[in-house]
Amino acid sequence: MSKIVICSREWSGSTGRYARALVEHLQDIDTKNQYIILLKPEDAASWQPKNPRFSVLACPHKEFSFDEQFGLKKQLEILRPDLVHFTMVQQPAWYGGKVVTTMQDLTTIRFRNLSKNPIVFAIKQQVYRWLNKKVAKKSVAIITPSQFVRLDVASFTRINPDKITVTHEGADRITNNPEPVKGLEKAQFIMYLGRPMTHKNLPRLIEAFKKLQIDRPELRLVLAGKKDDNYQKIERVVAAQGTKNVAFTDYVSEGQLRWLYEHCAAYVFPSLSEGFGLPGLEAMAHGAPVISSNATCLPEIYGDAVYYFDPVNIDDMAKKIGEVLDSERLRQELIAAGNLQVDKYSWRRMAKQTLAVYEQALKHT
Repeated sequence: MSKIVICSREWSGSTGRYARALVEHLQDIDTKNQYIILLKPEDAASWQPKNPRFSVLACPHKEFSFDEQFGLKKQLEILRPDLVHFTMVQQPAWYGGKVVTTMQDLTTIRFRNLSKNPIVFAIKQQVYRWLNKKVAKKSVAIITPSQFVRLDVASFTRINPDKITVTHEGADRITNNPEPVKGLEKAQFIMYLGRPMTHKNLPRLIEAFKKLQIDRPELRLVLAGKKDDNYQKIERVVAAQGTKNVAFTDYVSEGQLRWLYEHCAAYVFPSLSEGFGLPGLEAMAHGAPVISSNATCLPEIYGDAVYYFDPVNIDDMAKKIGEVLDSERLRQELIAAGNLQVDKYSWRRMAKQTLAVYEQALKHT
């Protein structure tokens, strides 16, 4: 029996869905190893494992901090695990134990965060570029969610791609009862769910929506996700331009999210860069037709189940969305194809593949 630590300081919300699904299924499929799950204190207080070989421990060491480099390193050294799985790149660079790292994508090193001080963020970005290379070289194994990210990481860090295992993620159907979102009960709307980071390309989506409004004045655009500084900036720009019918929902519950997926005229994913593209698959799982950017990993993950556009071409984006809105036949074809596509992915399969990576890493000398 080996002692495995899973360090998952991103646990709540959609960002932590990967780690939550991994731990949930590992509790069912691993019958021999002992696990310690490191969570932020607030998450450690609210989550309890169902398997007696799994325990939870509070990890108060913040990402991108000196405390992460020294405090977390010391915490791990006290635990003396046989293996640590970091579910994201942020980790103590000089921790000397055996490590597996999940690298979801490289978008942070390529895109700015407009809510941050540009000089400070540029410095942090350079540090993060170095950390990605350091982590890739010191980890016994790397996990990525797509073949695109596997090749991207290998090229950027100059490691052998054979060191990297692709474990496609999954998309669960929400079991909570659907809850209507106030003000949208009788509206026709297209939607986007997620953070409003630069690479998510929301300004171009809004411009495409304005073109669609010329012939469809009642159409609504729903931008769902917690209203952080970036969302508030976008909301102020929309108000200043006088753009009508853009709804910023702020945080939505699981029941509200299910209702949005089930009632939208289409789910639109305009992203310039993704590691897997989970929201589009989740939309498919709930019967929404998906219209997506053709950038990075998205054609790999979505296959023929979505209607693609060029994410930097606003006219093409508006044209493709309009074609789906105007054709019930096309909408039904996309819904049917989406149902088939989403069934190709499984969180349990992902967990089994991850366990195989652990077993191979534990044999590494």
